[in-house]
Amino acid sequence: MQKNNLKFAYFGTSNFSVLILDELKSKGFVPSLIVTTEDKPKGRKLIMSPSEVKIWAEKEGIDFIQPKSLKTDEAYLKLSTLNFELFIVASYGKIIPQNILDLPMYKTLNVHPSLLPKLRGASPIQSAILGETETGVTIMRLDAEMDHGPIIAQQKITIVDWPPYAENLEEISAQTGAELLANVLPGWIEGKVIEKEQNHSQATYCKKIQKSDGELNLNDSPDVNLRKIRAHHVWPGAFFMDGNKRIIVKGAHIENNELVLDRVIPEGKKEMGYKDYLNGKKS
Repeated sequence: MQKNNLKFAYFGTSNFSVLILDELKSKGFVPSLIVTTEDKPKGRKLIMSPSEVKIWAEKEGIDFIQPKSLKTDEAYLKLSTLNFELFIVASYGKIIPQNILDLPMYKTLNVHPSLLPKLRGASPIQSAILGETETGVTIMRLDAEMDHGPIIAQQKITIVDWPPYAENLEEISAQTGAELLANVLPGWIEGKVIEKEQNHSQATYCKKIQKSDGELNLNDSPDVNLRKIRAHHVWPGAFFMDGNKRIIVKGAHIENNELVLDRVIPEGKKEMGYKDYLNGKKS
């Protein structure tokens, strides 16, 4: 299979999607079309902002579309007339109906950062940090149900210092997933890869993260709080309340079975060492 001859569309939105795109491009796989979500208001001023994948597409000069829904006749016609051989999906964030999943000759493959059937759903990276001792990446063929389709390939990820910070695990998962996908694609296209149905009785699920999930109870065990800090480091941010002030924790470790806070951002101030924060309170 000639890599640059494979005509595929890529569905993605988040930074995880961009990391996979970069890795695929380095291996000779470049999409003909990007499908991503609409621009959304972000920040305190609610400025309309593009997805990270749209920014990537514009930088690379690749055509993109931002359908509000893929359930419309317009979206179906757009994708069906371009005669794609394959769709690849990674952290897209919208439901893709079965009639679109089945359009390409080689169907629709998904990169999911967990060892399916564990951690189906919206937050597998954070949920692995919160509740697992290992994780991995799965390449699956998408069907109409959430993270339910048959497995094409799977690989564990070894992290020596568990739990990792979310952004580090995201980067490792994306690199591992893209490499695994690039390696399996030639065999998949040639019909040499046999898909394997998931054991649905062993499925576990993870929820969409809310802002309130980052709140720490400093009376909880050191392990629980360290996992929260590292899982929610990027968003929504792990924090505790000191009086009526919100203290965001940016770094921590465990020493002698106690949680040691390293870096914090006190409300209304810049990031600083936790010891500096405590000393400032005394002065």
